[in-house]
Amino acid sequence: MRYRRFGPLDWRVSALGFGIMRLPHEDGDPSKILEEQAAAMVRHAIDSGVNYLDTAYNYHEGESEVFLGKVLENGYRDRILLATKLPCWLVEGSEDFDRYFDRQLEKLRTDHVDFYLLHGLQDDWWERLRGYGYLDWVERQMADGRIGHPAFSFHDRLPVFRKIVDDYRGWTMAMVMYNYMDVDYQAGMDGVRYAADRGLAVVVMEPLRGGLLGKEPPDQVKQVFRESGIDRSPAEWALQWLWDQPEVSCVISGMSSMDQLVENLGSAGRSGVGSMKGEEKELLIRVRNEYHARKPVDCTGCRYCMPCPQGVAIPRVLGIYNLGRMYEDPETARMHYSFLGEDHRPPKCNECGTCMEKCPQHLDIIGLLRIAHEHLAQ
Repeated sequence: MRYRRFGPLDWRVSALGFGIMRLPHEDGDPSKILEEQAAAMVRHAIDSGVNYLDTAYNYHEGESEVFLGKVLENGYRDRILLATKLPCWLVEGSEDFDRYFDRQLEKLRTDHVDFYLLHGLQDDWWERLRGYGYLDWVERQMADGRIGHPAFSFHDRLPVFRKIVDDYRGWTMAMVMYNYMDVDYQAGMDGVRYAADRGLAVVVMEPLRGGLLGKEPPDQVKQVFRESGIDRSPAEWALQWLWDQPEVSCVISGMSSMDQLVENLGSAGRSGVGSMKGEEKELLIRVRNEYHARKPVDCTGCRYCMPCPQGVAIPRVLGIYNLGRMYEDPETARMHYSFLGEDHRPPKCNECGTCMEKCPQHLDIIGLLRIAHEHLAQ
């Protein structure tokens, strides 16, 4: 295992971290973790040098923390630093901080967590939590030894990310969605560099874009990879691109099988800052361009079409439609679409045309929404 700097801490983190959110489970029921298989994976990871484990209140429908608490007994807890997350969307007042955190410690069978993250932080959530006194609360927990370091994971726009980083000097780490396809999405590359420049550790989630960058690519993309002459899986290409960057402290992977774990451990052992050649980085730019060329809708996500008077999540719908076509994975696209509430789907559109008047790409949004729904609502 290779180890890397972790922001301001006098501690080196394994290049690969284990996200306890996609463990093997019974078909159709993520809450029913196949514990024997999953426990073998977690313990093999730790025995192989992984020293950062990441879970959350809602992973595996609330069972991830329970599972992990059992697996980390018999000395494994002392060999890793443990992170879990506050479910920000459920907090309705200051009393909820203790209520959720106490329950999480109980499920994890520990008296402290090393990193406590605000989960999926967005601008409105951040302002609300500050208003409830979160910063005073987390400082008290740190003084009592129940929380080692405050941190946050993020799902919003770059200006919001910068604001949150600057609002509190006590942050130790920021967790962001980042991969070679999403260099300008959410915090993106600029956010990664912004946080690192201010001394924060940067932990990357979704390095394979929910597995899409690890699967068999479309033929056109496969041909670009072949031209490199390098025997490297699509997953390793994506991981090595991240580990090449000095701003990245740790890459979290949510692994579902021992084979995936072993492959990623091998990749981590070959990783290093500055290890990718210039032509390899150029190749991934070509791969990115090839994927983008496959988008059926030239939506840039500028959001000028929003808000929709009827509540349709226009950029989200078109983005999910693009995802399914770009990666030749309609099932994943339909899964994402299933998470979108009925009130935000195209059937709510009354064809008022407001969005089309504002679209700088002059897209036929009404027609495209109709097509997207036909493909995604199957």
